[in-house]
Amino acid sequence: MTDLFDKAQELEQRQRDQALANQLHRTVEKPDEDKEGIRYCLDCGIDIPQQRLEAEPNAVRCVPCQSRKEH
Repeated sequence: MTDLFDKAQELEQRQRDQALANQLHRTVEKPDEDKEGIRYCLDCGIDIPQQRLEAEPNAVRCVPCQSRKEH
């Protein structure tokens, strides 16, 4: 029985280590803004609507582009 617990613990630790490594190597996307503070979508280049920025202040894509990226 102990062997099963040890294997489960090792698996959990490997998964935790992999998740941490993924976070450390993740690229941070910076918003594309002009001097007036208008933020543009990184994919299509149109300005991100104010409503979207109010709902998601760190948004770097418009809703359609973000939906495509997530799928």
